[in-house]
This record gives sequence, C-alpha cells and structure tokens, in this order.
Amino acid sequence: MGEATGMSNEQQFDVVVIGAGPGGYHVAIRLGQLGKKVICIDRDEVGGVCLNWGCIPTKALLHVGEVIRHIERADAIGLKVPKVEVQRENVAKFKNDVVNANVSGVKTLFKANGVESLRAEASFKSPTEIVAKRENGESETIKAQTIVIATGSAPVDVKGWPRDGKTIINSDDAVKLERIPKKLLIIGGGVIGLEFATVYRRLGAEVLVVEMMPQILTGTDLEIGKTLGRILKKQGIEIMLNTKVGSLEKKGDTVRATLNGEGTGGKDEVREFDMALVAVGRRPVTDNLNLKAAGLQTDERGFIATDLQQRTSVPNIFAIGDVTGAPLLAHRAMKQGVIAAEVISGDKSAAFDPIAVPNCIYTDPEVATAGLSEEEAKAAGHEVRIGKFPLAASGRARTMNESEGLIKLVGDAKSDLLLGMHIVAPQAESMIGEGVIALEMGATLEDIGLSVHPHPTFIEGIMDAAEASHGKAIHIINPKPKTPVSA
Repeated sequence: MGEATGMSNEQQFDVVVIGAGPGGYHVAIRLGQLGKKVICIDRDEVGGVCLNWGCIPTKALLHVGEVIRHIERADAIGLKVPKVEVQRENVAKFKNDVVNANVSGVKTLFKANGVESLRAEASFKSPTEIVAKRENGESETIKAQTIVIATGSAPVDVKGWPRDGKTIINSDDAVKLERIPKKLLIIGGGVIGLEFATVYRRLGAEVLVVEMMPQILTGTDLEIGKTLGRILKKQGIEIMLNTKVGSLEKKGDTVRATLNGEGTGGKDEVREFDMALVAVGRRPVTDNLNLKAAGLQTDERGFIATDLQQRTSVPNIFAIGDVTGAPLLAHRAMKQGVIAAEVISGDKSAAFDPIAVPNCIYTDPEVATAGLSEEEAKAAGHEVRIGKFPLAASGRARTMNESEGLIKLVGDAKSDLLLGMHIVAPQAESMIGEGVIALEMGATLEDIGLSVHPHPTFIEGIMDAAEASHGKAIHIINPKPKTPVSA
C-alpha cells in the first residue's frame, strides 16, 4: 500500500492515525506490523514537524555549524585552513537533501508495512468517523474501530509581534535558511532559541538571546544552564536574562526591538536587528479536530489527557506525543506510539511509564539530561549526593581540543541511588543513554563508578563523576567528602 489516491466517499479501517509525525508514523508502522488495516492522515508532508521543520533539519544545520567551528579552530591543532566561506544556498540544499531522504524512508516503511497514507485535513464526525478534506476541497468519511490523535505541536505566535516569515520569524521559518542576518534577535532562551542561536552564530550572524526568566533552559539543572551560558557567551552569543521584549516594530527590512530588564540596567533600550526569531514555546495542535464530535475536550492549555496506555476519556480514541503534554519531545512521542499500537492490538500490560525521559539540546557543546536536577531532587525531599567531573580533566577532551563542559550526577545520599544525570559536552546526546539505563535499572552511584568504562573517551567522565561523589575520583582533586571514604 502507499498513499491513498482513489478512495471512495466512505472507507473502513481498523485504525485511523491523525498525524504523520514521529509519534504518528511509529504507531502506524507498529500497527501495520501487527496486522492491522491502518491509514495515517496528515495535512502536510509525512514526517511531521520533526522530519520536515524540527529535529532533522536543525541537526543538519547544527552539524554545518560544528564543522565551521572546527575549521576556524584548526590552527590550534597545527592545520592551516582557508577562511570558511558559507554558501547559503548549498547549505540549504544539504539540509533539504537530509530531510527528503528521511521523509522518503518513512514512506518506504509505510509501504512495506501495509500502511496507507493520505494528505488531508482530518476532523471528527463521531468517535468512530473521520472527515478527511483534501487540498482540492474534496472530502470523504473514514470509519475506524480505533482512532489515534498524533497531531503534535506548533510554534506559539505572539499577537503583538506579527510574524511575516522574513523579519519576524518562528522556528519553521528559521530552518528554511532563506537568508543569514547580520544581526539576529532571538526571543526565548529555551531549547529552540539556543539551538538556532548556535546555528546562526556559526553562519556569521551577531546573535542576542533575550530570556525573561533568571536562567536559560528553565527547568534544567541550574549549574548546567549556567555552564552552557558561559560557553555560549565565549562563542560570541550575547545573552540577556531577566529581560523582556516590550515591542517589535518592523522598519523596512529591519526590526526595532524595545528591551527592558536586568540586561539593560532596568531601562528601556531600543536596538535594531535584521531579523527577530520568536521562540517562546510551542502549543498543541487541536484547533481543527472538532474534538467535541468525538466527545473529547482539552485542558486549559489545550492538551488531551490520557492514561498510561495512551487512552483518552473515550475508550476507542488514543492520543500520543506533544498533544498530550510536556515534555514535548519526539522520542517520547515515538515510544508512546509503540505502546498505543500494542494496546490497540490487545496487549493489556503495555504502558508508557518511564522513570525518565531524556532531553537533548544540540548546542555546541551539547546538553543532555535525564532524571532529577539538583534543585528538583532537593525539592522532592532528597538529601543529595553530587558527583561532578569537568571536561578540562578529560584526556579524550584534550585530544579533540575540547576542554569546556561538565558531567554532573545527582544521587540520594542515603540510598546512593542515581536520581539524575546532566551533561554539557560533545557527544552528550549519546552519553546520556547510560544515564537513562542506569535510572531505569535502579543503579547506584557506586554501581556506575565500579563499572569499567573505555579509555580514553568522554563517557568515562561519567565514571569519574560517580567516583567523585564518594571522594574517590582519580583524575581530579576530590572535594572533601561529607561521609567517610570506605576502605
């Protein structure tokens, strides 16, 4: 099967999946593997935000930026390389080729697993009926025993800052790379804002990040956020905390911003930029679903409530991914999709109940976290035991001319159980896998420290951090232990 092209006005399926993003295509493919007759409907391209506008294209651009940084620093390792010349059109082509390859891959998997796909706007007619409206205006009714909502999220647009896609943009516009501004304002110091700050700074823009909260990456371990902030500032990214953007005023091809807060000394400051990226968060996409016809309603923030099996308040309707609430992460949606498919196919024990969902931020260096931050652990009543290892002490980091970063473990002082792992380092995205497994398996800091890690690697820094929590680290001067070191 493939894209549904000649559908009658009414068809019957076992399952309709609304949304073909990472959650949607996961549930559809797994249902196909389990023998269900499935159709996946999306108003846009297969792959959703993740493949087309988010995870994949941004990582392609961030890779370009990382290569630029290595070239610019090549003289430090004895290489003389000509100055980098950014060919914007070719960089955009590379990004588009990466996207197209991934989208094509999902379409191939749909076909291989008997999943039909349809490009249309889907809305509920009843709890078992979907109206699919194509781009040409034609509509058909699709009946199904089960329906899965996987419609994801979209950037929050701020009414007072009217987006035009050229001077005032959102993340969808930013990834198109239609031009590289000389001066870029980024409103929001979260994951999206900082990733694009990294991309555009590497491509030659002067970047200012304005964050209204006291720290970047609000909700992340405070020490980790501060560590990343120091590194980004050294890279030439300006960051203003506790600062608000009062107004954005378009002036031809530029935008004038009024800033006020800690970053401006408490006074109004007017600055001009070639472009302003609004990255203040994302909202669930439920607007056009006609949930009322399905007997569903959202909470005050627009999210759909589900149980551990991803079932909504209507028994035959499931919801997965961003539309079900935070954290808004593709890998969470993917795993929820697999769980939903298995429940739909009769597995009564399947449930989405992880100890921790990892979060990766693809700045340069990367940030990756899993489990509780130091602040969250204390707030939950734990007496914490902290183990830290700076990248400056890593032999492998030195061989790569990378010395800035931190590995931090948060444990319970009484039980020694690992509560959280937080990393600022190259390869953090891969290293955090150890933290996820350790948390799921109930590992202690001692377990991690006793495990033989390969040398020389970045990941052995996790072992060193675990040993440091007990005052036993070899490669750093140990902090004075709060409890006696056992023989």
